[in-house]
Amino acid sequence: MKPVIIIVFCATLGLLGCAPAVHYRPQAIAPAATAAQFESRTLSEPGLKEFMERNLGQPLHPWPLETWNLNELALAAYYFNPHMQVARAQAEVAGAAIITAGARPNPSLGLSGGIPSPYLFGIDLLFPVMTAGRRGIKIEQAKALSEAARTGIAAKAWQVRSALRMAALSYVLSRRQAELLERETRLRLQQVQWLSERLTAGEVARPEVESARLEWLDTRMALRTAQGRVPEARAALAAAIGVPVSTLEGVKFSWQTFDQPPDVNTLSVQLIQREAVLNRLDVRQSLARYQAAEDDLRLEIARQHPNFTLGAGYHFEESDNFFTLSFSTVLPVFNRNQGPIAEAEARRKEAAASFIATQANAIAQGEQALARYRTAFAVLQEAKRSLSQVQNVQEPMARQAVSFGESDRLFLNSIQLQGTTAVAAQLSALYNAQLALGQLEDAVERPLESGEFPPPAFDSKMQRREHP
Repeated sequence: MKPVIIIVFCATLGLLGCAPAVHYRPQAIAPAATAAQFESRTLSEPGLKEFMERNLGQPLHPWPLETWNLNELALAAYYFNPHMQVARAQAEVAGAAIITAGARPNPSLGLSGGIPSPYLFGIDLLFPVMTAGRRGIKIEQAKALSEAARTGIAAKAWQVRSALRMAALSYVLSRRQAELLERETRLRLQQVQWLSERLTAGEVARPEVESARLEWLDTRMALRTAQGRVPEARAALAAAIGVPVSTLEGVKFSWQTFDQPPDVNTLSVQLIQREAVLNRLDVRQSLARYQAAEDDLRLEIARQHPNFTLGAGYHFEESDNFFTLSFSTVLPVFNRNQGPIAEAEARRKEAAASFIATQANAIAQGEQALARYRTAFAVLQEAKRSLSQVQNVQEPMARQAVSFGESDRLFLNSIQLQGTTAVAAQLSALYNAQLALGQLEDAVERPLESGEFPPPAFDSKMQRREHP
C-alpha cells in the first residue's frame, strides 16, 4: 500500500506544479506622490518625445518643440490625460477575461478511508470534460468583449481630442478678443482726445464728448474682462492635455487652419453618412457587443449538452486492491436549458436593435451637424465680405479723403471703429463655424480640417511611464 500512496502523492504534487502560482504584490497609492508626479509633468519629458516620434513616424528636432500645433498637443493629451489611462486599464480587464475563458477545468483528487472499515483507504482522481465546444465559444465571446473594450480606448482618445480642440478654440478666441479690444480701446481713446480738442475749440457739444468717453470706459472694462479670460482658457487647455497650467507658460501654439475652415462644398451628405457609419466608434462597439451576444446564445445552446466527468480510483482494504473507473453527468430530464437560451435570444435581439439604433443615430447626428456647419459657414462668408468692404474699400477711401483734406481724423477714426466692429462680427462667426465644425467632426469622429490626423491605434498596454 505504501508505494501506491507515495506514487499518488508524487503525481498530485506534479499536477499542482503544472501551473505556476501567482503571488500577491501590493501597490499602494500615495496621494501626495501622485500629486507631485502630476505637478512635475512637462512637455519636454523623454517619454513624451518617444511616444510622439512613434506615432508621427519621424524624429522630432529640436526638442522640446518651439511651437505646438493641434496634432502635437493632441498626442501630448493622449500621453498625459488620465482618462486615457482609465480606458487602457478597462481594456486590460477585458483582455484578461480571454485568459479566464480559455482556462481548462482542473481535475479533482479525493481521498477517503476508515469508513466503514478502519483498514479501508481510497483515492479517486476525476477529470471534468467540457462538451459541445463551449470552451472555444467562451474564448470567442471574451475576444468580442475585448475588442469592444479596445474600441473604447479609441473612443476615449477621440473624446480627449474633442475636449482639447474645444479648449484650444476657446484659448485662441480669448486671445484674439483681447487683442481686438485692445485696438478698439486705443481707437476710442483717440476719439475722446480729438473730441476734447474740438470741445475746447467750441466745435462740438459736451454730451458728444461724454458719450465717447463712456464708450471708451466700457471698452476698457470689456478689455480687462477679456484679458482675464485668457489665463482661464489656458488653464482649461492644460486640463485637457493633462498637465499643470505652469507647463504651458511660454509655450507657443499655432493653429494654421483656424481662419480657413473647410469649404462646405467638400463635405457632401453622402460623405458624412459614410464616415459616420465607418468611423463612429460607438457603432463599432455596438457591433462587437452584438457579436458577444451572439456567442452568448451559442454558449447557452451548447449547454443543452451536459458536461461529464471521467474518473479513476484506487481502493485498498487490508490486503485487497481495487481499481475503479467512474463516469458522471447531469441528466437533462426536466429541462434542456430552455430558460437561459430564451434569455440569450432576447439579449441578442436587444443587441441587434441597439446596433441599428446606434447606427441610425450616428447618421442622423452627422446630417444635423452638417446642416449646422453649412449655416455657420455661410454666416462666416457674409461676415468676411462685410469686413473686406470696410478694410478694402471704406477705410482706404477715408484715408485718401483725410490726405486730401476732405475729411478729418475723426472721420477716419469712426471708419476704423466700424472696422473693429466688423472684425468682432467676423471673429464671432469664425468661432461659431469652428464650433459647428467640431460638432461635425464629433459626429463622424474624424478630423475634417487639412493637416490633421485622427487618434492613433492604441494598444491597451501602451501606458505612460512616470519618470523619476
